[in-house]
Amino acid sequence: MERVLNFFNLKDKVDYKTEVLSGLTVALALVPEAIAFAFIAGLSPLTGLYAAFVVGLVTSIMGGRPGMISGATGAVAIVIVALAKTHGVEYIFATVVLAGIIQMIAGVLKLGKFIRLVPQSVMYGFVNGLAIVIFMSQLVQFQVPDANGVMHWMQGSQLYIMLGLVLLTMLIIWGLPKVTKVIPSTLAAILIVFGIVAAFNLPTSTVGDMASIQGGFPPFHIPEVPLSLETLYIIAPYAFIVAAVGLIESLLTLNLIDEITETRGSGNREAVAQGMANFASGLFSGMGGCAMIGQSLINIGNGARARISGIVASIALLMFIMFGSSLIEKVPMAALTGLMIMVSIGTFEWVSLRVFGKMPKHDIFVILVVMAVTVFLHNLALAVLIGVIISALVFAWENAKRIRARKYIDDKGIKHYEIYGPLFFGSTALFNTKFDVQNDPDEVIIDFSESRISDMSAIDAVSKLTSRYAKAGKVVHLRHLSEDCRRLLKNADALIDVNVIEDPHYKVAVDR
Repeated sequence: MERVLNFFNLKDKVDYKTEVLSGLTVALALVPEAIAFAFIAGLSPLTGLYAAFVVGLVTSIMGGRPGMISGATGAVAIVIVALAKTHGVEYIFATVVLAGIIQMIAGVLKLGKFIRLVPQSVMYGFVNGLAIVIFMSQLVQFQVPDANGVMHWMQGSQLYIMLGLVLLTMLIIWGLPKVTKVIPSTLAAILIVFGIVAAFNLPTSTVGDMASIQGGFPPFHIPEVPLSLETLYIIAPYAFIVAAVGLIESLLTLNLIDEITETRGSGNREAVAQGMANFASGLFSGMGGCAMIGQSLINIGNGARARISGIVASIALLMFIMFGSSLIEKVPMAALTGLMIMVSIGTFEWVSLRVFGKMPKHDIFVILVVMAVTVFLHNLALAVLIGVIISALVFAWENAKRIRARKYIDDKGIKHYEIYGPLFFGSTALFNTKFDVQNDPDEVIIDFSESRISDMSAIDAVSKLTSRYAKAGKVVHLRHLSEDCRRLLKNADALIDVNVIEDPHYKVAVDR
């Protein structure tokens, strides 16, 4: 058997030590993130931790990208916070279940291939914006509440201890791989800082200061909401947004890891797995989630490439919750803060800064817009959507200017127009200026071998052009139209003269 249940390829070479150690490191990094995102959504810490376990385990086993880590995320938390305040946690569970169903449908319909429409400039903006968000989210660790609960920046020895431990963590993560790779530098940094704090009894904040993580196995729980259309009206908008945000963030993270590892994951399989994970999370008291770029980069940076690391991370997280909470709650936040700052530094696409002067101005604009929306609104789906729309409009405008017509009259007195470039809504106006209906001879051939009729505007433009020639008593032949173009021009059948043998056939790549 080369595969087991189509999940694991037994021929793959797996470094089990690296996978296990990386999984343990990721599990430690998941704890404060899951708690923080649960707080953002106005939910209990265990709701975030349960989501991290369920979503992480299901996607690690069944997802389309080995090595990618999923769990409770800020993107999902921001979407559901309003619903949590107005209707409570039971409606959150129902929303997550419905979002999972939507994601599974998207995967089955193979909609994951549309992530190809996201241009590189949007990817740069998304990654850079997310790196800034990760970094800024760590700054809260340098603040403490006063007697009235108002947050203020640390001062004096408290600040120096925190800075020292954070910088030490970052130094170990950066420097240890240059000495040895026996143990992941991230795990070593956490253990060393933990040991220093314990040995010298340093006064610094720990995971336990955020909230207790003690709990049991995630309880199976059917959401207690009325089974009515009114409930559907309430949760459906949130569910669609959660599904969209989750898929966009997951598929973009998948593409990023594909580039780093020079391998290819399956977007549609990941969409189905994300849907199954969220469906299960909603039934096991979780808030739902998606791929986590920070934890995924920690995992990939440690050398993990298989599903084992994600499975270990999820199971280890559950063990922390059930049996090791007292120990994990003593882990210094400074170590995890240093780890996440290093993740943000590694996430940022520094190459995008070096090529700023060499890239087209519209691409630079897209990068900055996507970064700004990501940083200030924390809405990744909106940021990507805006970036794609701007890029699409620029693409349409540039292609609209590229339509050309080569003209000549043959020895029979027939005038030929050889069209170059796509004919679509943006290029129809320029297309019409290429023809001299009044002065052309009685017979005209328009050759589309290097062009294509793409949309309704193009059909209308060709129909009106042939009508103008007909009114002038002249005959028009449209040649080298592809079969699908001819179907679009049924209204002009009487005027179409097609060379079937030389017709180009356009094929669309099918996602695997």
